[in-house]
Amino acid sequence: MSKFKPETLCVQAGWTPKKGEPRVLPIYQSTTFKYDTSEQMARLFDLEDSGYFYTRLQNPTNDAVAAKIAALEGGVAAMLTSSGQAANFYAIFNICQAGDHFVCSSAIYGGTFNLFEVTMKKLGIEVTFVNPDASEEEISAAFKPNTKLLFGETVSNPSLEVLDIEKFARIAHNHGVPLVVDNTFPTPINCRPFEWGADIVVHSTTKYMDGHATAVGGCIVDSGNFDWDAHADKFPGLCTPDESYHGLTYTKAFGKGAYITKATAQLMRDLGSIPSPQNSFLLNIGLETLHLRMKQHCYNAQKVAEYLEANEKVAWVNYCGLPGNKYYKLAQKYMPNGSCGVISFGLKGGREISIKFMDKLELVAIVTHVADARTCVLHPASHTHRQLSNEQLIEAGVRPDLIRLSVGIENVDDIIADIEQALN
Repeated sequence: MSKFKPETLCVQAGWTPKKGEPRVLPIYQSTTFKYDTSEQMARLFDLEDSGYFYTRLQNPTNDAVAAKIAALEGGVAAMLTSSGQAANFYAIFNICQAGDHFVCSSAIYGGTFNLFEVTMKKLGIEVTFVNPDASEEEISAAFKPNTKLLFGETVSNPSLEVLDIEKFARIAHNHGVPLVVDNTFPTPINCRPFEWGADIVVHSTTKYMDGHATAVGGCIVDSGNFDWDAHADKFPGLCTPDESYHGLTYTKAFGKGAYITKATAQLMRDLGSIPSPQNSFLLNIGLETLHLRMKQHCYNAQKVAEYLEANEKVAWVNYCGLPGNKYYKLAQKYMPNGSCGVISFGLKGGREISIKFMDKLELVAIVTHVADARTCVLHPASHTHRQLSNEQLIEAGVRPDLIRLSVGIENVDDIIADIEQALN
């Protein structure tokens, strides 16, 4: 399928039915799978054969959708998880253990910031946050002998800062570690981080990939490009024998598939954050129209951003599609066909006026969610990021008056009209 363009992959990748099989990806709603002999089952448990025996580890519906996302990103393998947060956790925990450290852009989603800063610290894994716009020297200064990876978001949620992927990849590789990129907002339709040097990509598939706010999910994709054995001392989990699988070494046994195989066979085995086959089926339906929806999201968002920028009641607008935006040049480099449908802005009068404006919207709904077919709005400082202190809010690029507007695929004139009546 790699020869096909993204539009075709959205529709056809992952599931190729044989004679007499369903044209549409089936829902394999079964916890377990039958074999004829004990030896067949034993070989599966020893990772000597590929196949299905228990859905917590693998399921045909889940695997088909993971394969589609891997094809869209240009990766060698992928694993679905029960949420985007689970994908972030597994991506880090697959190569970090107690006593390890990683470096992360400070411009990331508040829930991810809390996962890294608070929860993973309880597991003995430390993180240092860096300004993504800092120089290579400044970011490099955050690295330590026990640093295992560098993490960033392609377009940060909700501050909408555009990551300089090539710069981050260069820094990571100079220190012998992989770059992990959350590509949720642009999706592989608008940006493919592997082409710019990233090694691992994560997604909250709950957002644009699902596209209809029907199913929570996540995904991890491996490019297959990072040479773990070249830095074997840093990654013993991948490069030394795993006693829970009779001394199997992942890089030797699975080559370019080592990272995802370990995440599946070890972490999913023990932690179990799997998606249901039903949710994966819904995700697949969303993926089939992803290439169409992203164009409309970006078209609508550009029109709304231009309207807001010209409105005298608006204090500031942040959307990388605007020529005057700080990240416009980076966005044109990495996402020339558009970034996403999410805009952030503030109103003259500050935080209280922003909240009052949101309460007056009629078509646009106040919801926690972002990045689906319906236009929605949120005040991060009061909602998704309310667990952060004022200092942490600023560090994460979230101003107290910031309104996050996720522009849907409705008629853009109707969206603008609703914003206008609320402003009035």
